[in-house]
Amino acid sequence: MKHLISLIAFSILWTSAGATEKPNVLFILADDLGFSDLGCYGGEIETPHLDALAKNGLRYTQFYNTGRCWPSRAALLTGYYPHEIHRDNLPGVKGGNRGTRQNWAQLLPEYLQPHGYRNYHSGKWHIDGKVLDGGFDRSYNTANQGNFFSSKGVLVDDVPLKAPGDESDFYITTATADHAIDCLQDHAANYADQPFFHYLAFIAPHFPLHALPEDIEKYRDRYLDGWDQLRKERFAKQKRMGIVNTTLSELELKVGPPYYFEKDLHKLGPEEVYRPFPWDTLGEEQKRFQATKMAIHAAMIDRMDVEIGRVIDQLKRMGAFENTIICFASDNGASAEIMVRSGGHDPSVPLGSAASYLCLGPGFSSASNTPFRRHKTWVHEGGTATPFIVHWPKGIKARGELRHTPGHFIDFVPTVLDAAGIEKPNTKNGAPVPKSPGRSLMASFKSDITIERDLLWWMHDEHKAVRIGDWKLVAAKDDPWELYNLKNDRAESFDLAKANSKKAAELETAWQRQLRSMAELVSKTPNLSGPAPRR
Repeated sequence: MKHLISLIAFSILWTSAGATEKPNVLFILADDLGFSDLGCYGGEIETPHLDALAKNGLRYTQFYNTGRCWPSRAALLTGYYPHEIHRDNLPGVKGGNRGTRQNWAQLLPEYLQPHGYRNYHSGKWHIDGKVLDGGFDRSYNTANQGNFFSSKGVLVDDVPLKAPGDESDFYITTATADHAIDCLQDHAANYADQPFFHYLAFIAPHFPLHALPEDIEKYRDRYLDGWDQLRKERFAKQKRMGIVNTTLSELELKVGPPYYFEKDLHKLGPEEVYRPFPWDTLGEEQKRFQATKMAIHAAMIDRMDVEIGRVIDQLKRMGAFENTIICFASDNGASAEIMVRSGGHDPSVPLGSAASYLCLGPGFSSASNTPFRRHKTWVHEGGTATPFIVHWPKGIKARGELRHTPGHFIDFVPTVLDAAGIEKPNTKNGAPVPKSPGRSLMASFKSDITIERDLLWWMHDEHKAVRIGDWKLVAAKDDPWELYNLKNDRAESFDLAKANSKKAAELETAWQRQLRSMAELVSKTPNLSGPAPRR
């Protein structure tokens, strides 16, 4: 009997120890942040906490999203291209922002839960279904994106939050971090023997450009030299850091916002411009208006970094920092959009306050996406290239190193499952689960190797691209295919489609083959009832 009791006690201790040895995971996602906006990726915006993660971890130089918010979030949390799971459009197949995943297209928490993980969500959702139905234990869903100074529209555990009468001290970026910290404190107090996954998805710096006055003041005069000069400064810093090996792309004066709203331009007044015109051609009032918009964008990123610092401090206080895989990325490139939504725009109020409604626009969006072309929604590098920081003291020996392997949001789920020693199920309710296109990045944590894969693939708003090795074929809507060798031309400046038509044809065939494969998968597994409810 004593032997049996000892064996049971040992088993319990072993199980508990095994659970705590599994890594915690914190994925921090920014919204509409450009490739060069962080200090550790060439920017001048103060981001000391993210820079510290990069200094003591890894920076990936060729990491990708899908070019748009909701497809990126679907890819990140499922490990599939969004087109495979009805979260972006395929020809003749319903999908996109209102598309519903198939039952087998589970979110990462649903894979982690059976292995003892607690799962938390703080911030933007923009995925189909309710948060808790996706395997999360707690959620703070910032569903109202029209006002950073109000909690109106927020859902707590999928239930609408009653906004307090006085919100004079409310700012959504801070509130999002507050919820994350509260989840972590509760975890430390009540679930310390279990690992956790926390999905921390800030709205910042997505429009409307809303920031705290003291944060705006910090950058108010910083950008009066304009986007031309800022691009040069950031590019020079990126070259010194070894982040890029390319030329600086030319500003595309014919490319403006992806969607044209003429009435909104009139609402915003003559200071707004819809093209990245040479800075010295703008009037003084236009320059101040544009520089102030960039100052607000910078202030939003600065404040987000401050709040990330608070979350990191909580990880350290609870003794979880060393064994937490912390990742940071952006859901798409910086945005060239110009529009007015929600409560409208009052030109008489201070810019960046609750009654104003501003977007970054194509000029400073081009600077944020340095050194690349295009913006959010396009699948050129400016729309899809993201900073990607990975920090895990217990699991990564390298400190401050770069990783050059191409990677994609579809790689996050297989990487976490690999790190946690969890095998993804091959069936769901007796039906087969299709193979994920994502690859584990674990091998690249150890050294700067290239993760082998057939291709990386994009399609959004009729923009399309495919990357195989260093070759990328890309076309904007209604434009012919362009071919680039990204080994020395990630700025996509030198189109080789005519000079190397054989390679262009080879990549086009691969793009079409992938499209047919996705269409076949979706036709076999329609979204008849959507994700299974949480039990």
